[in-house]
Amino acid sequence: EFQKLLDYSPTKTIVHLLKADVWQHFGFKNCEDSEEPDKSKAVCKMCKMEVKHCGNTTNLRNHLTRHHPDILLAKTADTKQRSLEKAFAVKFESTSPRAQKITQSVATFICKDIRPYSVVENDGFQNLINTLEPRYVLPSRKHLSEVVIPNMYEKVKHDVTASLKSAERVAITCDSWTSRATDNYLTITSHHIDQEWRLVSHVLQTRTTEASHTAANLSEIMFKAIEEWELTNKNPVIVTDNAANMVRAVEITGWLHIGCFAHTLNLASQAGLKVPAVAQLLGRVRRIASFFHRSTVASCKLKEKQKILNLPAHKLVNDGVTRWNSTLEMLERFLEQQPAISAALLSPEVRRNDSNLCSLTEADITDGEDIVKALKPLKAATLVMSEEKSPTLSIIAPLHAQLLEKMIMYVTMHMYIQHNKLTLDPRFKALPFLSKETCNNTFSQLVLEAAGLENVDTAININMDYAPPIKRSKDSALIFLLGPAYSTKTTAPQKTPTQKAKEEVNRYRGVEPVALSEDPLIWWRDHEREYPLLALQAKQYLSIPGTSVPSERVFSTAGDIVTAQRSCLTPQHVDQLLFLQKNLTVSKNILKGSFSFSDRSVSVSSLVHAVLYCVSPKHNSGFQKSCVRH
Repeated sequence: EFQKLLDYSPTKTIVHLLKADVWQHFGFKNCEDSEEPDKSKAVCKMCKMEVKHCGNTTNLRNHLTRHHPDILLAKTADTKQRSLEKAFAVKFESTSPRAQKITQSVATFICKDIRPYSVVENDGFQNLINTLEPRYVLPSRKHLSEVVIPNMYEKVKHDVTASLKSAERVAITCDSWTSRATDNYLTITSHHIDQEWRLVSHVLQTRTTEASHTAANLSEIMFKAIEEWELTNKNPVIVTDNAANMVRAVEITGWLHIGCFAHTLNLASQAGLKVPAVAQLLGRVRRIASFFHRSTVASCKLKEKQKILNLPAHKLVNDGVTRWNSTLEMLERFLEQQPAISAALLSPEVRRNDSNLCSLTEADITDGEDIVKALKPLKAATLVMSEEKSPTLSIIAPLHAQLLEKMIMYVTMHMYIQHNKLTLDPRFKALPFLSKETCNNTFSQLVLEAAGLENVDTAININMDYAPPIKRSKDSALIFLLGPAYSTKTTAPQKTPTQKAKEEVNRYRGVEPVALSEDPLIWWRDHEREYPLLALQAKQYLSIPGTSVPSERVFSTAGDIVTAQRSCLTPQHVDQLLFLQKNLTVSKNILKGSFSFSDRSVSVSSLVHAVLYCVSPKHNSGFQKSCVRH
């Protein structure tokens, strides 16, 4: 009968389905003389113990707590779990701080990692966000493109504008490009030195050119950009490639133009590749490399020979039509693998595929080695100039005279600016590659310019706020009474601005040049108070890049943004995404005075010195011999 009670037999017991959870574990026996339940004692279903019931559940709960604590813990956990699930079922309002913070992070992810707006509609991304924060509702791509990204753009633009206002002088680099959607764009980048002597770069804008890249259209975009960013009074210098339309566009603006020297090397290299003897040699190398890429048998045989000859298991390189530097990579890899290539081409299995294919002769190998050897100095010069690990192709013999002519033309057109920059660069101020007369003239011109600076007194007091306070001794009564009449100080004759500038230049010339590995901006930051006039000039000249590479680096980013998946982006969206991708870090740290720029461009002073050093026969006799041989 008791077992039947525990089994809830409807004919033997009455179990009251009370609301209290405790009654899930207790029941009542029937009275002996009737079918009514005996409510004076409750029976525990787990241990069959009778517990006194006084009309409430206190004794019952105490029994569970004392003898069955695991039941209460499980019940409590289950209740909490249901409450948690219920809480997560309530979605955030879009205006809540938490939702806005996540939306901002999603927008930052799209800009920094160059993702399409449609990523918010991808199942995988939605699942990720839902797992991390189930209460958050992703915004639509329309809301992102029309509200979130534009608001972020305006905020970052405000921070970039504040950064530019503190600049003494701003240099501009720009270049034009065409997207996969055949839209023409012009990207403009700014460069200046901040108060802490750090080189700061900002991508300012990317504008579409509705018509072709004519000089008139490009100059109009440059005008509007400089006015929009309030750079007219910053004495801007514009650095572009040497394309005729870009050169003419800057001429129309009337601002100073600096030709991109990397572009000059590129044009010279392209011309050098067209020299018949060089073109024939490279053609044979290209044919062999293509053969090993097409033939599986030849590729396997090459790997076998590489292992036998202990050569690196590298594949041969095919050069690209548009990448002139890839030809050097192709030639270097061919020379590295030449023993394995020759051995593979002599094997019967490979010759059956192409019996007419022959390796290079000893004379060809020697010529190839000489070409690569001659290219090394300009490869180093290009690294210094653009801070990119891209080899160059511009030191074959017929090209040497053309490169030197380009160098002389470049230096002659901008002699004044470049010599001043070299002079103000503490690494090269000795000007060892200039004649004594030119060196003296450069410093004399520097004195005249320094003397003509306005607000000389203000300039001399640069950073005086950081100087330690002067300690004064306590005045005695005698000094207090007679001090003005018996002052020991004599009034020194007032120096003219020219005298001050000349003394400062002479002190600067007397200091030993710093090592080439030193950063000139750090040197000027540490010596700004010693040379206040020259420091102002250094900020103006050292901020000018010698190449438009900073703008051209945007091409890789723009190519990722304007892909086939995003070819329907409007020009405004392209501008905003490129701007935010390059400047979000700036906006984040700008108020703290902390900058992080990977796209740091090299100044004209470093550029000219490096290239002149490379092409000078005094420093490169091997280069001269290679030129004569070819």
